[in-house]
Amino acid sequence: MDTLSGKRVNGFGTAPVFFTAISTILGAILFLRFGFAVGTLGFWGVILIILLGHMVTIPTALAISELATNKKVEGGGEYFIISRSFGLNIGGTIGISLYLSQAISVAFYVIAFTEAFSFLFEWIESGTGMVMPRQFISIPAMLVLAYMIVSRGAGIGVKTLYWICGILFISLLLFFMGSSGEKSPEALWHSNSQFKNMGDFFVVFAIVFPAFTGMTAGVGLSGDLKRPSRSIPVGTIAASLSGMLVYIFIIWKLSTSATPEEMTSDQLVMARVAIGGALIIPLGLAASTMTSALGSIMVAPRTLQALANDSTFPSKKINNWLKRGRRKDNEPVNASLVTVTIALAFVALGSVNVVAGIISMFFMITYGSLCLISFLNHFGSSPSYRPSFRSRWYISLSGFVVAIWVMFKISTIYAIVAIALMSLLYIYIHNYHKRRQGLEAIFANALFQVNRNLQVYLQKKKGWKLSNEWRPSVICISEDSFERKTAFNLLSWISHRYGFGTYLHLIKGYYSKETAEKAEYELRRLIRIYGKRRSHTYIDTIISPSYTSAIAQSIQVPGISGMENNMVLFEFDKEEPKGLPVILDNYAMVNSGCFDVCVLASSRSETDFRNEIHIWIQSADTDNANLMILMGYIIRGHPSWKDSRIRIFELCSQRSLEKTNEKMTQLLNEGRLPITAKNIEIIVREEGGSSKDIINRRSEDAALTIVGFNRDAVKRVGESFFTGYDNIGTLLFVNACADRDLG
Repeated sequence: MDTLSGKRVNGFGTAPVFFTAISTILGAILFLRFGFAVGTLGFWGVILIILLGHMVTIPTALAISELATNKKVEGGGEYFIISRSFGLNIGGTIGISLYLSQAISVAFYVIAFTEAFSFLFEWIESGTGMVMPRQFISIPAMLVLAYMIVSRGAGIGVKTLYWICGILFISLLLFFMGSSGEKSPEALWHSNSQFKNMGDFFVVFAIVFPAFTGMTAGVGLSGDLKRPSRSIPVGTIAASLSGMLVYIFIIWKLSTSATPEEMTSDQLVMARVAIGGALIIPLGLAASTMTSALGSIMVAPRTLQALANDSTFPSKKINNWLKRGRRKDNEPVNASLVTVTIALAFVALGSVNVVAGIISMFFMITYGSLCLISFLNHFGSSPSYRPSFRSRWYISLSGFVVAIWVMFKISTIYAIVAIALMSLLYIYIHNYHKRRQGLEAIFANALFQVNRNLQVYLQKKKGWKLSNEWRPSVICISEDSFERKTAFNLLSWISHRYGFGTYLHLIKGYYSKETAEKAEYELRRLIRIYGKRRSHTYIDTIISPSYTSAIAQSIQVPGISGMENNMVLFEFDKEEPKGLPVILDNYAMVNSGCFDVCVLASSRSETDFRNEIHIWIQSADTDNANLMILMGYIIRGHPSWKDSRIRIFELCSQRSLEKTNEKMTQLLNEGRLPITAKNIEIIVREEGGSSKDIINRRSEDAALTIVGFNRDAVKRVGESFFTGYDNIGTLLFVNACADRDLG
């Protein structure tokens, strides 16, 4: 496909998709390894392999068909579908591993092609005593194949495909018509049908599974199809089902025509059964391996070209060179040259056994990813997801689960290595494409559905309201988001592990196009500023004509967690407390709704997290005390405070000292205080003495000081209650609407 103009040059129909897939499915593994599989495991053992393999491939075929009919599919096949669903960084990670698998598969099929000439190697060895290397045929075959693709392109590949598929069909037909002539199928059926050597099941599965991977070969032609939304589903599903039926008939024919010993000792045992097998089976093997190689060598360069089109590689020059196509038909000549070079290198080595396990893992990861995308799109129920062909969510989910399970059953080491390599590759790609996103979008829809269903369930059951367990769900509204960050920091500390935080930036005014645009701009700005921190606080903006109306609006709406807000945080500048009057004006309104209230007096000095958190409890803090202690414990749970410790000071009169000691001792003995006895100090306040003076003196070096307050005190002394703490840094004033159980 011409990626600049969008014009499809070749305009293939459904047939190339089907024949590319079926010729790869009925490939080298079918001729060389199915006899070994039946001889080792028996008929029903191989049936289990086929069923298990298709528990991955059939859901994948359905998932590809579904995804291909949801949006316009361009060049790149599986890579295009994954990258446009999971994002370019995830797509690039899977796409590179997919491309390498496809490129090395070319070498695998060419090496297998040489097995069709076993008779020639045996004749030379018996006549001359010389052992001729397989590269004598494999390298020239690879060079001829390379010349065909680079010089003539996919067009010649598709034309050749039809001829070779014809030879493949004839060889299989003669195999089914043939007979061993010496064995009794009825006598052999019983022994070959038994389950045998099931301890080797996954070893054999790993050998046979590459045959199933051809199912998606035709998808790689997506950029050259006239109607990919039709051709991909029809061609892929038809090839998958046809291949499965042919597999079943072939293992039935083998199990009734040869002994287990013959099947395990002779990799071309099919030649013993077929009419003219000495000629037609090697010819069919040559045809099948060449069509598989043709399919892979047509698909792999298009995957690489699509990766370069998305600037996956770190060098602009490399991307431009790889994505360049031939002027007349956009054939990916440069990408084909790279593919041929990789394949030729592995052909020269003579074997791909060392990397075969890892390649199988990459294919399995690709298939699992496609199934996962389909499942998440089903579960997320996005209105933009409207495929004309639909699979079922449980089919896609089962395909994903089975793919991951089989990976680890085949080889735990290879599975871990494959996942580790892909993780490192993703980190590398993400490092130089930090702005490219997409992964969170598909998961976001699924999370929205989970959250919605949970919240509706909880609302109906009302079960969470009956629980005595308490956790803060805090909302803070501020106009000073760009002047001071203390309020946001406090929300981050609270919401890191134990609570929930919602930070709303207030834009005063009536809702209009102008204020909406301003809100959008300032939200993006806030996310840039605060988003760099590892915070669990939700940030948003609110447009309202006044601070009071903004509070009234926001406290009635559940927080981002779905849990109703139970705490309001006010904040003012400790050095210039001009915001205090507004706080006091709104405190009564919030208090009437039975919200816990925190007032943060922000200091302009930097917080030294190595210093202590001081909690001051006084006689008037009957209801506040437990909440103050809980808040200190919750804040202390943030990683920034890991080197700090909590100290509790209780102010009491001389006559209540004994009672206060008993209360503290009881709390410590019951384990209800999250600190040790050495961090608790009871201070006797002299008659007429000022609590504020004591706090100023003792908490001068504290990182954060927590003090309780109540409605009567605020009504009695007003703003002065929150001022006068000049010697200490940031203070948090806490007012509980009810006593909180320490648990």
